[in-house]
Amino acid sequence: MARIDRYMLTQFLTLFGFFALVLVSVYWINRAVQLFEQLIQDGQSALVVLEFTALTLPLVISLVLPVAAFAATAYGTNRLAGESELVAMQAAGLSPWRLARPVLIFGVMVGLMVAALVHGMVPMARARLADRQAEIAENVTARFLRPGVFQYPGDGVTLFIREIAPDGRLLDLFIEDARDPARQTIHTAEEALVVRADTGPRLLMIRGMSQTLESQPGQPSRLSVTRFADLTWDVGSAFASAGSKGRDLRDYSTARLLSPDPALLEATGASAPRARAEAHERLAQPLDAPVAAMLGFALLLTGGYSRFGVWRQVIAAVVALLVVQALGTAAASRSAADPSLWPLLYGPAVAGGLGAAAALALAASPRRARRPAPGRLPGTAA
Repeated sequence: MARIDRYMLTQFLTLFGFFALVLVSVYWINRAVQLFEQLIQDGQSALVVLEFTALTLPLVISLVLPVAAFAATAYGTNRLAGESELVAMQAAGLSPWRLARPVLIFGVMVGLMVAALVHGMVPMARARLADRQAEIAENVTARFLRPGVFQYPGDGVTLFIREIAPDGRLLDLFIEDARDPARQTIHTAEEALVVRADTGPRLLMIRGMSQTLESQPGQPSRLSVTRFADLTWDVGSAFASAGSKGRDLRDYSTARLLSPDPALLEATGASAPRARAEAHERLAQPLDAPVAAMLGFALLLTGGYSRFGVWRQVIAAVVALLVVQALGTAAASRSAADPSLWPLLYGPAVAGGLGAAAALALAASPRRARRPAPGRLPGTAA
């Protein structure tokens, strides 16, 4: 690698580390605050909060790295232009295409980082996060059974416990089950126990009463009261909406998504074309990094040297990046609606690459000579 390439690459990598650290910190803190509020309200410890925020970090990094690459190249190119280093390089005979070589190498390096994340660390972290969420969802006592608080663990379900005894007994239990508007039931019990079963956790209520209100259109409502010595209530089905969901396609490796097996399709509820479209979305994501880096460099290079700076080119580069990101979002939405349109996922990278190439061609084109004023010979005084 030539010395000029190493110099420019060092500049971009240094700035990239700074911007990546700042952007990841901002995104991660925002996500950590949301998780902290949710998990603390569910009665989880600080260690669980730290574990969950750490598992979300690979996804945050994979989303931030292309933006950090763009910011590094745009800021670095602006600084090189402001210090006349780009002018010196071009005066030494280096064309814009030659100057773009270290930028392309830098973008490919960032793209390889993104690829390692989206194909390796992100699926593993998401799978581990899904497992931990399932474990916490099964821990009904820690998540929902808190004394002295009205809770709403599922749609149409209200729960209240006066006190939890040291031995785990739930004292003075109240449950309202209004999931079916035509049949609303209120259970009250002096004591209750959470027991484990093969089909999930169940609530064993002791010495209580069930009041059921049945409403039929055109008929008067009927209230029935049943007293019981013990009654078993299915906690898992009642709390299903609170956390027991199917697995996500993003929890699986790219290889399994390209060749989805029946177990994966059953766990996610997705079709085979949808799984393959998710895999192609991952394959296209690393291309955003070199495209963003080249856009940030090429568009700023079109400004040449100016003592007023290249702020117009900076705005144009930001707009171009936003357009590419918007195209990526639109392509992802279309492929999600129709998985057969997965080739559209590579369209934003192609469009961004063509835009960067056009900007480099414009920067490399010779400047038009200034025409003299009418009736005046070149070089004559006014």
